[in-house]
Amino acid sequence: MKKILVVDDSPTARMHLTNLLDSKGYHISTASDGEEALQKAAQERPDLILLDVVMPGANGFQVCRQLKADAATKDIKVILVTSKNQKSDRFWGLKQGADAYITKPFEDAELLQSVASYL
Repeated sequence: MKKILVVDDSPTARMHLTNLLDSKGYHISTASDGEEALQKAAQERPDLILLDVVMPGANGFQVCRQLKADAATKDIKVILVTSKNQKSDRFWGLKQGADAYITKPFEDAELLQSVASYL
């Protein structure tokens, strides 16, 4: 069973993503900020991380850069899921090492297709 770490400071967004992915048979764990995400990524070694960009403390760009710089987590696929939809945001997200960039609000089918393609 593939493991996915859902990182979002919004409890509503975490619940939606957890329920959506759980219904497709994925094993889900969650984090509410960047520090918790880095700890869980190192401990749990998920197959994929869905990472919000706008969070208190370390933002998603910083977390992604740290994940990709660490030999233990650099191969984990990262999809940034964010309301930041400017071309420059997408550019910086991908430059930090994200594998994909999905803007909120998203269609569930679009997100599931991206998740499946990276797993």
